Amino acid sequence: MIANIRIVMVQTSHPGNIGAAARAMKNMGLSRLVLVRPNEFPSEAALARATGADDLLHAASLVDSLAEAVADCRIVLGASARRRSVSWPLLDPRQAGGIAIDAAQQAPVALVFGRESSGLSNDELDLCTHLVHIPTNPDFSSLNVAMAVQILSYELMLATDHSEPPPSISEGMADTAEMEGFFAHLGQALDDIGFIDARRSKKLMRRLRRLFHRAAPASDEVNILRGILSAAQGRKSMRRDGQE
Repeated sequence: MIANIRIVMVQTSHPGNIGAAARAMKNMGLSRLVLVRPNEFPSEAALARATGADDLLHAASLVDSLAEAVADCRIVLGASARRRSVSWPLLDPRQAGGIAIDAAQQAPVALVFGRESSGLSNDELDLCTHLVHIPTNPDFSSLNVAMAVQILSYELMLATDHSEPPPSISEGMADTAEMEGFFAHLGQALDDIGFIDARRSKKLMRRLRRLFHRAAPASDEVNILRGILSAAQGRKSMRRDGQE
């Protein structure tokens, strides 16, 4: 099941951090690395820091967006040191490891790490189902991204040792691409029926995302919700993808 878990690094500035993250992953039995628009890759600096994990670097996937990196995932765990104005389901590393291993029994899971300077943007966190916070010294809370990968990779390895895991929380859940289609449809429907106030719509949509991520709807439930939205829109419905 750990093979169903990917580490996603977003716009990494320093290639050495990619190599160090690959080494940390291999130490803990992880092998799937996805890079979203890294500043420099391939890189000799990354190879030098990988120290025996060159195979992970050679097999790494390069993509243009976080949405592409996590489209088929049901659980997406975003690592962030910053607190947000709209609350995300917040996990500590041990909880995150348990949830990831549990969910990976049924579908792909992503652990997402942001930029060295600014982490993940709110728009990127919108793609996450949970937020992971690694506790640190409040007087010196800056944590290197490769170190963060090491900590969460370690928790994943520990979680694999659990025998008789609980029933998977992700079984039947809609994946990220399906949820993003629903959120786009929801925003359009709210606009069509005159509910959205343009001055607060972005924050409203972020709260609605949190609500539906907590509910963890199945694919058929998402289709039911989109059917309700289409009915509410009436002739204004613009569901171009043909889903029911």
